Amino acid sequence: MLRAPSVWMDRIGRRLKLRDLYILSAVVRWGSMAKGASHLGMSQPAVSEAIASLEAALGVRLLNRHAQGVESTIYADALLKRSQVVFDELMQGINDIEFLTNPEVGEVRVACAEFLSADLLPRAISLFSQQYPHVVFSVVQQDTTTLDHHELHERVVDIVLARMPRDFVDDDLNVEVLFEDPHCIVSGTSSPWAGRHNIALTEIANEPWIIPPSSVIEKFVRAEFERRGIRLNVSVNAASILLRNQLLSTGRYISVLPFSLLSGNAKQWPITALEVDDVQLTPPPISLVTLKRRTLSPVVERFVQHLRVIAKSMAPPADSIKGDRP
Repeated sequence: MLRAPSVWMDRIGRRLKLRDLYILSAVVRWGSMAKGASHLGMSQPAVSEAIASLEAALGVRLLNRHAQGVESTIYADALLKRSQVVFDELMQGINDIEFLTNPEVGEVRVACAEFLSADLLPRAISLFSQQYPHVVFSVVQQDTTTLDHHELHERVVDIVLARMPRDFVDDDLNVEVLFEDPHCIVSGTSSPWAGRHNIALTEIANEPWIIPPSSVIEKFVRAEFERRGIRLNVSVNAASILLRNQLLSTGRYISVLPFSLLSGNAKQWPITALEVDDVQLTPPPISLVTLKRRTLSPVVERFVQHLRVIAKSMAPPADSIKGDRP
């Protein structure tokens, strides 16, 4: 049943304070009135009074007290879930005001997979920072084994850069395709396979392979081998781009790398794409993911526009996906 506006104003609107919500979140986080008060720089009686005021305004118990401290009730959990959105929007408002006062400051929070932080993201940040040197970037390593994007839902980040299936649908997320980024089968330039033409997959199946475990790419590679009835010889399971590049540069291993990464890092690493016949590794495209019904700050909006421009230069030419080193 919807409450009448007068009930909202009398019971909630005039009594519920943001300060008290913040105190509640601190107490729940630290699991103790005393610890919450210490971290807030307040007295314990003042914290208890704020919690009591909230409980009186809402008419429900928000904390269960016990000898070890306190824990949130289902009512507190529901309130804090919504409060997180309130605090986030207020912080965005403060960021907006700061940006309007000085359009060259602000923070951009990004989550992405490691391979995107090895080329696309540093390229984008470097160029953007030349124009806006006082913008601060916070980058979070994304878990590539799931598509839940908890960093966005928990408002830890503003945007996520990830491989997203084209048919992915989520009522809470906006997904914008930035560019296709197929994978190449690669080796070190000193490998005996480098420079060879028309290599059959069966010829290199028994070579020591480096495969990123529990990833979209692992599924694509294994599916390609299984489709041909070939057993894949995985010698190293490693998601780290640095480790893969180091091992590939010895010339003893074979792996797969995104075309964008191979192209962007060609000068730093002695790695080349192999010309393997009839092998197409085209995983989901690189996409920009944002939270629906959430207003991005002006500086994040500007960075998103910048990313779109950078992405246009990332798509590989049709004749460069296989065969020659970029």
